[in-house]
Amino acid sequence: MVGDFLIYLVPVILAWIWLTGGFRQRNLALKTFAVVMLAVGVNQLIALVWQHARPFVLGLGHAWIEHQPDSSFPSDHVTVLSGVGLTLLLGGAAGLAGFMLVCTVLVAWARVFLGVHFPLDMLGAVCVSGVTLALVTPLWHRFGALLTNASETLYRRVFAWPISNGWMPR
Repeated sequence: MVGDFLIYLVPVILAWIWLTGGFRQRNLALKTFAVVMLAVGVNQLIALVWQHARPFVLGLGHAWIEHQPDSSFPSDHVTVLSGVGLTLLLGGAAGLAGFMLVCTVLVAWARVFLGVHFPLDMLGAVCVSGVTLALVTPLWHRFGALLTNASETLYRRVFAWPISNGWMPR
């Protein structure tokens, strides 16, 4: 189901970028991960401060999938997908970014159609992702290379045996 399962593409895509790319691509994968995690954290803070009932809780239609009656604003699914899409787009991976942004639109439509979100929940999610990307980018320019170098060193230590046997890239 589009509304639930497309989000599982995110770890697959980030792992693929890491495993098939060089330093620049790994740096982008880590930045994308940082943007997404911070954006989801911001979502949680927004939900604590402003509870917004889901459509099915208000009796507006029917929820076609089982969902908790927690705050609907902003959508975590669309926050994650748009965070990935926007970060990849501004990071120069236009093809993959376009694919992720199409997935974002599909998931946004599906979650509204399924009765678990309002359209403004989707707009709010994209805004949270965009603002988070804007906040992370200057920090990433300063510290991203250092974090990527440290992550590559850890990766090479943890996966030394499969790397040395040619099963994983260096």
